[in-house]
Amino acid sequence: MYQMPPATKHKNKATLFVVGAVLVLTVGACMLVTAGVIVLGSSSSAPGAIPAVQTIADRTAYQQPPQPQIVIEPPPEGIDYESAVLRNIYEQVNPSVVNVTVWMDHPPLDGEELLPLPPSNGELLPVVNGSGFVWDSAGYIVTNNHVVEDAQRVQVTFHDGTVALAEIVGRDPDSDLAVLRIDPEGYELRPVRRGQMDDVFVGMRVAAIGNPFGLQGTLTSGIVSALGRSIPARQSFSIPDSIQTDAAINPGNSGGPLLNERGEVIGVNAQIRSEVRANSGVGFAIPIAIVERVVPSIIENGRYDHSYMGIAGITFSPVCSEEQGLPKSFRGVIVAQVLPATPASRAGIRGSTRPIQTEYAQICPAATGGDFITAVDGRNVVTFDDVLIYLERYTSPGDTVTLTILRDGQEQEIALKLAARPQ
Repeated sequence: MYQMPPATKHKNKATLFVVGAVLVLTVGACMLVTAGVIVLGSSSSAPGAIPAVQTIADRTAYQQPPQPQIVIEPPPEGIDYESAVLRNIYEQVNPSVVNVTVWMDHPPLDGEELLPLPPSNGELLPVVNGSGFVWDSAGYIVTNNHVVEDAQRVQVTFHDGTVALAEIVGRDPDSDLAVLRIDPEGYELRPVRRGQMDDVFVGMRVAAIGNPFGLQGTLTSGIVSALGRSIPARQSFSIPDSIQTDAAINPGNSGGPLLNERGEVIGVNAQIRSEVRANSGVGFAIPIAIVERVVPSIIENGRYDHSYMGIAGITFSPVCSEEQGLPKSFRGVIVAQVLPATPASRAGIRGSTRPIQTEYAQICPAATGGDFITAVDGRNVVTFDDVLIYLERYTSPGDTVTLTILRDGQEQEIALKLAARPQ
């Protein structure tokens, strides 16, 4: 489980105790944890053993499916525009959204004991609920990695109450994405339509559909409240270019779609920032630009490799100009550290080496003498996130990028061959 200080959460797990039917939210979750009872559609089933799922994924020569058509209808008489838009989104996209249920023989390991009694005789219990959506008619379903990472069995429930067992095709912890697959025979699968990140802007009206607190088929709405957020992934890595929204995102929404007015997916809901472990108006979605790269690779190869340079960087601020020996008008990224045996070290990139004393210790690095990155492949960079976003959107391991750097007051270009991010 990852946290953004002071209280950003993976909407990861919430507990439904059978006794008293009390919901307890754990730190940072968008999944719903249940103990003892699970509701499927309009009926409930007691926990118990479920049969093994067969491996059905065929990952050879995966072809991106054609985009389904979205029908935009004029609002009926007497209905305001916003209501008509939301109704249109819900009617067209809700059939594509699924409830993802994770079965395990033990409670989640990152919190206190959640089950009143452990299962026996090798039985599996439904302990985690999240969301997902249909990617294509071949049965592939997208959700969050943190929803299914501990799963022993995965079950998906469609809007009409039908249920299927799913195989985990692959997971990518660095983008918090995972792909499932069901046998599509007998199911009426309705793939989502995907939008473009370049069309997303702050103030855009958006909607989320998912299963908050296990309440399947719930729609919430709001706006894009910020763009370009970096949210935590595993260890020291982050997910750049993420979308911030004030649409209500709660435990159980993890893995569900964030949608524009046309009903196109622009992100996958993944985290919240909240002191009360529930929606506080600040949620985060993995951007469609990353989803479009990661998901096809997982389908075809079972994994996705992120580009890696091997540097730690800091955005240059004018207040640091005197310490760094640069004009206040300079813009770029300070290379604070170059990790050994990485593409950056092999390319000869230099990190900061000389300690300095500064009254702006909270803003300026306490060392100098390294390189400053001003552009990647001819694209100017101002912040370190600009570098990360470029690598995620446009590059793959094995590609060679050209870094424009400033070294000892002289501008030069350095070719750097990217590697795959270490596991």
